[in-house]
This record gives sequence, structure tokens and C-alpha cells, in this order.
Amino acid sequence: MSGDREAEEADAARETTSAASTARPLRRDAELNRRRILQAGREVFAARGLQATLNDVAHHAALGVGTVYRKYPDKQALAEAVYAEELDEIAVLAREARDADDAFDALADFLEMALARAAHNRGLRELMRQGSVEGAGLTRARQAITAHCEHLLARARTEGALRAGVTEADLAPIAAMIDAVMAMPAEQPSQPWRRYLVIVLDGLRTHPGQAELPDL
Repeated sequence: MSGDREAEEADAARETTSAASTARPLRRDAELNRRRILQAGREVFAARGLQATLNDVAHHAALGVGTVYRKYPDKQALAEAVYAEELDEIAVLAREARDADDAFDALADFLEMALARAAHNRGLRELMRQGSVEGAGLTRARQAITAHCEHLLARARTEGALRAGVTEADLAPIAAMIDAVMAMPAEQPSQPWRRYLVIVLDGLRTHPGQAELPDL
């Protein structure tokens, strides 16, 4: 009888080990699929904007539509996941800018890097312009970016580099103006938005004899 019990226990142990080894590849496959869908979502939304569908993403990821829908029940959920990651990465750039010695130059460099990402990402520009996609991750990342930029503006003001009257409320309209330039059809394969960003930044920096800014 003891031998029978030992054999049964050995069989059960083998079955448990086999089930665990099967579960691990399944979990790995599920995570790989999730990353493939997110990457495909990034690329599709960047190229086509937020009007792209989950079917478009599934085709780009070379996955079945059902696989995509099991991970993300609708386009809103996928867009939230994609752009929470995107804005988190931009928030990291803003946080790193705070460590620079010159606050105004750091702010200028951050704005150029963030806008350069938007220039090649139609979905990101639509997100910034329309705010049609929301979620806890997006809200958290936006708040972090805003806080870092406000810190840089305050430092630049203290250092005497920021034009009198410029406030944190000016950043969103500036980004919207540059976005409008990005949306203009260009006759040359250049990036004219960089030209206008330089002009705007020069207007934000303090100079002798500057006119007083009108109130908002």
C-alpha cells in the first residue's frame, strides 16, 4: 500500500510540474502579445492618428483581432495604455531637465525634445490638442510634466532669464501654436516648427527694453 501511495504522489507531482511548466509559457506568451499590441498601437496611432481601429492594430501586430480585444476591450483602453507610456517617457525627460544648471536652457531643450516626439506622432498631437483620451495613467503623467515645467519656469524666473509676465499658463498655448505649424503642409521635407520654436523661445527669454506683456 505504501508503494502505491508513493507512486500516486509521484504521479501527482509530475502533473503539478507539467501544469506549472505549461502555465509559464502561456503567461510568457500573453505578456509578449501584450507588448506586441502596445508597440503596434504606438506605431499605428503615430502614423494614422486616433481614428485608427483595433483591427488596424491587430493587422499591424500580425495577431488575431480576438487576441487584441481580449487584452484591450476597446480602442480607448489601448490608447490610454499607449499614451500613458508615451507621456511617462516625456515626464522622465522633464524630470531630467530639472537637474540642469541653466533652467531656461533646460526648459528650451525639454520643449524641443517633447515637440520632436509629437512631430512624428499624429496620435500624440491629437491627444494634446483634443484631450479625447483620458485615464489615471495619462492624468498622472500630465501632472508630472506640468509640475516639472512649473519648477523650471520658477527657477528661470529666479535666475532672471525669463521674460517678465510669462507664466505657466503660457506653455499650453505655445504647444498649440507649434502643433498648428506641424499640421501645415510643407513644400520642403523640413521641419519648419523648429524655426518657430526658436522664435517663441527668444520671445520668452528676457531682453533689455522688452514691451510689457498684455494680461491673459
